[in-house]
Amino acid sequence: MIRKILIANRGEIACRVIKTAKKLKIKTVAVYSDADKDALFVKQADESYYLGGSQPSESYLDADKIISIAKKSKSDAIHPGYGFLSENAPFVNRLKKENIKFIGPNPMAIKKMGDKIESKNLAIKLKLNVIPGHTAPVKNASEALKISKKIGFPVLLKASAGGGGKGMRIVRKDKELEENFIAAKSESKKSFGDDRVFIEKYIEQPRHIEIQILCDKHGNQIHLGERECSIQRRYQKVIEECPSPFVDENMRSEMASQALILAKEVKYDSAGTVEFVVDSKKNFYFLEMNTRLQVEHPVTELVTGIDLVEQMILSADNKKLAIRQEDIKLNGWSVESRIYAEDPTKDFLPSIGRVTRYIEPKKIEKDYEVIRNDTGISPGSEVSLYYDPMISKLAVHSKDRISAINLMINSLQNYYLSGLENNIDFLIAILEDKKFQKGEISTNFIKEKFKKGYSSNLTMTDDKRQKFGVIAMLMHAKQSFNLSNVIGKNFSVKISEDYLDIFLNEAAIVDNSLSLLIEINKKKIKVESSFNFNQKLCSFKVNEEIFYFKINDLINIHTSDVSFLDCRITTVVVQSTQKDLLKLMPKDAKEDLSKKLISPMPGLIKSVDVIEGQRVKNADQLLIIEAMKMENILKSEKDCVIEKILVKAGDSVSADEELILFKN
Repeated sequence: MIRKILIANRGEIACRVIKTAKKLKIKTVAVYSDADKDALFVKQADESYYLGGSQPSESYLDADKIISIAKKSKSDAIHPGYGFLSENAPFVNRLKKENIKFIGPNPMAIKKMGDKIESKNLAIKLKLNVIPGHTAPVKNASEALKISKKIGFPVLLKASAGGGGKGMRIVRKDKELEENFIAAKSESKKSFGDDRVFIEKYIEQPRHIEIQILCDKHGNQIHLGERECSIQRRYQKVIEECPSPFVDENMRSEMASQALILAKEVKYDSAGTVEFVVDSKKNFYFLEMNTRLQVEHPVTELVTGIDLVEQMILSADNKKLAIRQEDIKLNGWSVESRIYAEDPTKDFLPSIGRVTRYIEPKKIEKDYEVIRNDTGISPGSEVSLYYDPMISKLAVHSKDRISAINLMINSLQNYYLSGLENNIDFLIAILEDKKFQKGEISTNFIKEKFKKGYSSNLTMTDDKRQKFGVIAMLMHAKQSFNLSNVIGKNFSVKISEDYLDIFLNEAAIVDNSLSLLIEINKKKIKVESSFNFNQKLCSFKVNEEIFYFKINDLINIHTSDVSFLDCRITTVVVQSTQKDLLKLMPKDAKEDLSKKLISPMPGLIKSVDVIEGQRVKNADQLLIIEAMKMENILKSEKDCVIEKILVKAGDSVSADEELILFKN
């Protein structure tokens, strides 16, 4: 029997494993780096041990240190979570020699399936559906160009090891290939210690659908249906759901059959995921197999009622699978949103810092309605630049797809995070989209919906504008010393660059609830709310319908920074007689940044690719900055001359720091 588990990972997945271990009455051991010494998972574990420096290579990727701590703590098993050492066959072999159980599949399965080139060749041998491509590692950019021309653009460069979108690039033109090939190799080396890259045909408008499998060490295997993971950005999944709105029973059966053929071939013996690319005609192609727990596993758990972490532990303990295929029922619908520390309004640049306020949506566990948030942070937690920017995975379950989507929207509106930027509003914008709600999606969805980038008021409608006007009037009336001063007066509310005229008929406070009768466009609206200014999450009622909003900042009695659904706006309330004066207020002058390159994020300078005095053209590469395991190439935005370089490779830089100065 497994009695103590060391979790060779961090953040929310470490907390997730601890939760199941406690349920099974198994002790847990956390390992932590310098950056994680005060992290939530360290506090939740029964024991914790210092692992090393903040860089993954000094801590979570150091197999020697992890094995040493496992022996010291007398742990009889290790759960790797995902990432880091979760798909490292040599690590598993070492654990076997030390008589420490690995909570995951056997090393042969990891080797054959974890390597995308080898797994693809095996799929071809087994006559599974496979995307056309070149499955041998590509030596250099010159060879990559020849292969790509033979396959035909667009092509997809893919790291042989790992996943999560690291080391992947779409190339549509031959002139784009060299820089993307170098970037894919470098990113793969950094993330997985393996720089091998292969090339395959890129399928336009693809869907990403995966099959969850569960196997034991006695040859028993089942599948738990599929997950739709098509909402992605830079190959990083953003929103997932179970089941898929695109898959029918026949398609599910065919995909699962191929997944289990592959699993049987490698004697798979844990929870695993077989991923497929699916075109608009329901043709599906084997993409890869992830020999580990997936980030999106909660949606499968909520729909099937099966704890995948528990099943992994039982399999590692040599238990027979007690679940049969006929026991698996897909009940209701589940949706998961990944909450990231990033700024969607600045091309999703990573955001680091300390969490100052953190309010989770209230957890619900009913027969057909569940709200679950797997997180690794709490108020005061620090999000560092060394690791993945995911803060939590919020999952909901309801009776059908549209009910689950609405429950997710409401849950996100009741999720508050300050101290660093996040993508909560962006997620709501996707979930509100009519095409998304109809299930008309592909992996290009985000790119096509936000062609010019995302802004917090991009989806502003007349209805949302009216709700912002209502919120602004509530805030203004609540701050008034005497309600009689505002009753019977006309107001103008500035919302972005628009103005909304509101007449306040009546106002009263009854049992600490503010009640207003207002008039907008000759239509009378009754509004009620019992919010307080020390709240961040608030609700209001309009003609008996309840809505939610967030108070981000109270600037003064007239001005408030508030959020409603996916929009964040600074509203200004003045009496209508002052409206023209408001228009005369000076706007903030913008700094001229045309002669300097500013760091868009905190990070590490990987390389500086120009020299002082060099003439560069528009779109020429200037330097590479790494943050949260992703490499970002910064390019020139005009033809100019490099006047002064202020950083060098290896330097750590902060957001908005000057990196390079230009002259014409």
